[in-house]
Amino acid sequence: MPVSFHRAGAALLLCALGLTACSPTFNWRETRVEGTPLQALMPCKPDAAQRSVPLLGTPTELHLLSCEAGGLRFALAWAEVPDADQLRPATLAWRSASLMAIRVSSPPDDEASTAWPVKVAGAAQVLGVSAQGQDPSGAAVQIRAAYFAQGQQVFQAAVYGERLPAEALDTFFGGLRLPTP
Repeated sequence: MPVSFHRAGAALLLCALGLTACSPTFNWRETRVEGTPLQALMPCKPDAAQRSVPLLGTPTELHLLSCEAGGLRFALAWAEVPDADQLRPATLAWRSASLMAIRVSSPPDDEASTAWPVKVAGAAQVLGVSAQGQDPSGAAVQIRAAYFAQGQQVFQAAVYGERLPAEALDTFFGGLRLPTP
């Protein structure tokens, strides 16, 4: 009897170890961003929120999907601009606000100093941003973000964390898709 008890205990331990090994840090799932043509991959079930923010001096409804996995925050946000001529200025204003939010001492006016080469399938132009700053508690935080537009909608896809693993960035940003206009 003791031998089978040890075998059963060992089998149970192996099963438990196997189950923890199979539980992924990132549980990637396809997400359709409601109200937009954007499709994305998120590593966890996102929470949705919306709020009014000033964008180019105008109160604008900002929609947000975000979640945390593996010590990283993944976020997708979008807003509607009233005029297609405002897409580029809105993208630049959003970039600046994002850098100020992580306390980048003085957000640079030039895009080159924070440029990050990223593509979004179906987006004609993408502004990629890479920077390091501080979160609200003063801890070091990095951001990789993509700002892009389609129609009269502007988008931000961003990952925040102390360290940003290339594999997570590649999967998240590689999963962004807009239909080709």
